[in-house]
Amino acid sequence: MTTLNASVGIEKLKNSTVLITGATGTIGSYIVDTLLKYNEQGAGIRIIAANYGMKDLETRFAKVKTDLLEYVDHNILGNINWDFECDYIIHTAGFAFPDAFTKNPVGTIWGNISGTYQLLEYGRTHGAKRLLYISSGEVYGQGDLTIDAFEEDYSGYVDPTSPRSCYPGSKRTTETLCASYYKQYGLETVMVRPCHTYGPCITPVDNRAHAQFFRNGLAHENIVMKSAGTQMRSYCYIGDCASAILTILAAGQSGEAYNSANPNVRVTIAELAKAIADAAGCEVVFEDPSSLDIANQTPIAKQVLSTKKLEALGWKGYFSLKDGVEHTLRILQGK
Repeated sequence: MTTLNASVGIEKLKNSTVLITGATGTIGSYIVDTLLKYNEQGAGIRIIAANYGMKDLETRFAKVKTDLLEYVDHNILGNINWDFECDYIIHTAGFAFPDAFTKNPVGTIWGNISGTYQLLEYGRTHGAKRLLYISSGEVYGQGDLTIDAFEEDYSGYVDPTSPRSCYPGSKRTTETLCASYYKQYGLETVMVRPCHTYGPCITPVDNRAHAQFFRNGLAHENIVMKSAGTQMRSYCYIGDCASAILTILAAGQSGEAYNSANPNVRVTIAELAKAIADAAGCEVVFEDPSSLDIANQTPIAKQVLSTKKLEALGWKGYFSLKDGVEHTLRILQGK
């Protein structure tokens, strides 16, 4: 089963214009790839890939030869300077890595809120049918550890006075902004809360644990753990995440949020490291964390997301942890 075939209702996007921000990131670039594949079947989708820096776009999609893919420069901390009609906006851009949370919490907050506000206004004034916002499973904060999986109506706890809350706190506020645009202006919005999503498009600035594990594996180095790695997580290969996002874009209820995860992949960070090490032929070792490592650590002990609401749309996940890890390594190795 391919990502394209698993995307419920994707036929609604035929002959439309789709704007995708963060188009060189893990999620955005894979969605662009999926829509390009759909166009090979005659979907006729005009894909507008937006990213901070045109060079990265040209590099990422250098092998693509089609008039249906266009590039625009987009800085979530700046102003929008393009002017074209679009039908759908998939907003994946944002600071989503721990270094940003510790070194630029103000920019993280403002990028989420101001960047999304500008896109909502753009969609409202340029004919958009729907905007899909990529939020985060971190909105559940420090949740009740006795709960099996967090459903969308669970609120959890986020400390508003902690600078580390710049990410989950601003994601929460931006979800409210999206829902408010639907209520006040009638612009359809849907919000997606991805779990920990991994895949082959790892950006140079991404210092999340899984990105570092894959870099170690590719370099045939030991995977270095700076903690016991006992935190329980939902992990999802980008192929499943992308099909979930496209399903929600096409079939989700306006003004509502949906979790994105594979219900069959719930593992600790240490178990993820072991899976990557086994596939890459290296070992997992433990080291004492530095002060920076400690500052970058999330206070969230458990982030397991319920997918009942997503599955009710007809969606299903297909990639096991082993399959996802092997796919990622194989693509990064150019095989």
